[in-house]
Amino acid sequence: MKFAKFLRIAAATILVIFSLSFFSCSKTKIQQSIPFSINTEKSANRNRKNKTKPRIGFSIASDTFILERWNKDIKIFSSEIAALGGEVLFQLSAGGTEAQITQIEYLLSKDIDALVVIPNDSDLLSGVIQQVTEKQIPVIAYDRPINGVPIDAYVSFDNKSVGMLMAKSLVAACPQGNYLIINGSRRDSNSYEVNRGIISVLDPFVTGGKIEIKRQIWLEEWSFDEALKKAGEVFATSTDFDAITCGNDQIAEAVLQLLAERRLAGKILVTGQDADLSACQHIAEGTQFMTVYKPIKSLATRAANVTMSLIKGTPETPDDYFPNKSGKLVPFYCEQPYAITKENLEETVIKDHFHTAQDIYRNLNK
Repeated sequence: MKFAKFLRIAAATILVIFSLSFFSCSKTKIQQSIPFSINTEKSANRNRKNKTKPRIGFSIASDTFILERWNKDIKIFSSEIAALGGEVLFQLSAGGTEAQITQIEYLLSKDIDALVVIPNDSDLLSGVIQQVTEKQIPVIAYDRPINGVPIDAYVSFDNKSVGMLMAKSLVAACPQGNYLIINGSRRDSNSYEVNRGIISVLDPFVTGGKIEIKRQIWLEEWSFDEALKKAGEVFATSTDFDAITCGNDQIAEAVLQLLAERRLAGKILVTGQDADLSACQHIAEGTQFMTVYKPIKSLATRAANVTMSLIKGTPETPDDYFPNKSGKLVPFYCEQPYAITKENLEETVIKDHFHTAQDIYRNLNK
């Protein structure tokens, strides 16, 4: 799959400096990043001798950047920050948590005013994040939480609702039968929230004897190849399932490939999340039942505004508070997801220009 291929190719870390001019004239500034160890005041009083605008460090590591949706987040976030008068320094790598720690240390050497992180592992960054917070730099967890250390903000979707949307769609179409649950990465706290949402909806049906959860498996990473392997092992023993929930659309893609090989595509209901283009195509074609659409523009724009407000020392009012195992509640800025089926593609992802109708229906028009 092209995602896995990209990960293998992306062996080196790249630093990308985005600004509004970057996107308006489509010119890319790329420099090789050199790991460095240093730290960084939460706001407008910081020394700006070498800067003309607020600088935000943004760290992404491992499988996080190979997924289709992160490209959209990055472009929107960068454009919004530039429009608000700031600039973004990105660190991208395929090296997992250790590489991400090095990334963050490097960003601290660049006199950043805030740090935004999509954690590779929600539980393993507390040490380096503690260094950041000790220097009074605002830390914002984007999409995935950072656990074990107090941070300034968590901006994400309601991930329990993601799972609930999946399960509600399935029980409406298949209120009885055998279910398979393929969860996302064990390293991502959001996987557990999605699972919690799924189980909360299915439990009454399981208790009532209408639905049986025949198997439930977890992945170590958000990986097409791992999903292909583990789901393949399940199907080698049984394909007696009426519905399958998948942690995201990449996992659903692996499942659909396996089902197609067994001439079962479209005969078993399959769900995912992220509204990837391929998933929307599969929905239009009838092989994937639904996906969960998370409006990226809303999330990335919200994150940009939250970040700049923290730099200015005037934080926005959160929607809720999130327990991140630090003993303190983190301000939670929460966006809502939406269920996508064949019936509402036009009024959601197409209307929002997330994908074009031409792209979604391409295979049907051949």
